[in-house]
Amino acid sequence: MKKGIKYIILLFAALLFGAGCSVEKTDRNKLRDLDFTLAEDSQLPEELKARIEEKKTAEFKMTFDTEDCKYIVVGYGVQETGGYSISVEELYETENAVYISTGFIGPAKGEAVNRVESFPYIVVKIEYLDKRVVFE
Repeated sequence: MKKGIKYIILLFAALLFGAGCSVEKTDRNKLRDLDFTLAEDSQLPEELKARIEEKKTAEFKMTFDTEDCKYIVVGYGVQETGGYSISVEELYETENAVYISTGFIGPAKGEAVNRVESFPYIVVKIEYLDKRVVFE
């Protein structure tokens, strides 16, 4: 009797473990580079503006979807001065995701900068794709 219960418990545990795990195929083969625009604050939905305002003091990465487009936002937190810029290094689609890589560029040595805190971030606008975004 005890041996039968032991096997039932092991079988149940194996079923629970198997049900809780899933494997998503990660295919990093580029289907295509994505066209994008850099969205200005005046072009952003109010809800997105509010979310950026809440998060801008720390580094953050987020997405925001509307019916016809996806916004991808990368923020680099509070900086002691101005003079920073952000570049889109790569933005492409794979079978199951959108990949984005950005570069953070500081002021050049000797460049005159405002001695005021800044909160550099970039908002990339792409066509709506029902895929997750992977930040690299």
